[in-house]
Amino acid sequence: MSLDRVAEGYLRVVLGVGGIDPNYVDAYYGPEAWRLEVEAAKPDHTALIGDAAEALHVLRGIDAETLSPIERQRAALLNKQLEATIVRVKALRDGFPSFDEESAGLYDLVAPHNPDAHYAAAMRDLAGALPGDGPVAERFDALQKQFLIPPDRLEAVFGAAINAARARTKGRVEMPADETFRTEYVRGEVWGAYNWYQGHSQSVIQVNTDFPIPIDRAVGLACHEGYPGHHVYNMLLEQRLVRDRGWMEFSAYPLYSPQSVIAEGTAEYGVDLCFPPDERLEFEQDVLYPLAGLDPARAAEFSEIRRLADRLAPAANDAARRYLDGDRTREETIDWLVEFSLASPERAAQRTRFFDAHRSYTVTYDLGKTLVKDYIESRATTPGDRWSLFTTLLSTPQVPSALR
Repeated sequence: MSLDRVAEGYLRVVLGVGGIDPNYVDAYYGPEAWRLEVEAAKPDHTALIGDAAEALHVLRGIDAETLSPIERQRAALLNKQLEATIVRVKALRDGFPSFDEESAGLYDLVAPHNPDAHYAAAMRDLAGALPGDGPVAERFDALQKQFLIPPDRLEAVFGAAINAARARTKGRVEMPADETFRTEYVRGEVWGAYNWYQGHSQSVIQVNTDFPIPIDRAVGLACHEGYPGHHVYNMLLEQRLVRDRGWMEFSAYPLYSPQSVIAEGTAEYGVDLCFPPDERLEFEQDVLYPLAGLDPARAAEFSEIRRLADRLAPAANDAARRYLDGDRTREETIDWLVEFSLASPERAAQRTRFFDAHRSYTVTYDLGKTLVKDYIESRATTPGDRWSLFTTLLSTPQVPSALR
């Protein structure tokens, strides 16, 4: 049996899991007939596990020597993706395993266990850079409030950021001429922003306005959700793998899978790739601060604070692990996030709701970025090399553990 037949079996399993887990299929633009057939069949948990196991059995019977190098990559990713479907469906049927077991099964990686002392050290360094006295989180919050984008200027600021990210990415990555996106501003979500890929090189990018957005988030969101992040990733998979090669498994994106490590890791790393620190500061100072009505002379000050605060990024993983494994209550987790991740109580509460909804998915961000960054920067010597390696990661089958 060919890889194409295995891919069809995998795709039907993914669509079936989407029928019992509404968050599972993040995007689908494959054959509508397949979706309708799976929907009509209404496979249950046990049937889906059996179908995935059968596809794995067939896949593992294919002689790797008959495959080209990129087909071997395809087979390796199909193997990991199928294994992850079984982990997800068993968890939905029987109950979730520990945080680390879940992340290993779904995302092919496990987050380090950092003690509180790790974050306390980062907080001490940040404390020395913040004005005033008192708890670091309160001082950070007071400073950050001076750099919020006014709601009536958010559309202009985000628009300028994403247009600049698009122009910079187009100078490095060949993209379809008809690619485009639509931006929507929403409320009541557990995430800060989201890219809903529609197929045919089209995306809807939603920005959650539940809380005021600091000026430093504009470039981050524009790159992560748009260029060269999720929009470009999905677009290149569709163009180069689905349309050029006919690999239909890439017409569906299952959220809780190893594929998300590459998606989130490249989206996070893509911010610094698209806007190296000095260039980002210059762009924010010259373009975004004036659009937001903020003082450009203070851009460097806030940029340095952001750099120090970024060291606290892994806190989400440790908080989620202890919360989901039952070692801390929701209230204790909120207090811990306020103390060690600079979140306000309201944002910390929102983050626990994200943990409830998406569990160990949080590891895909910080660990994904580290994985992608280490892979690219250990091989690249020039900006051109970095973009070339980055584009390869976006447009070829990649297993997270194979990048280590």
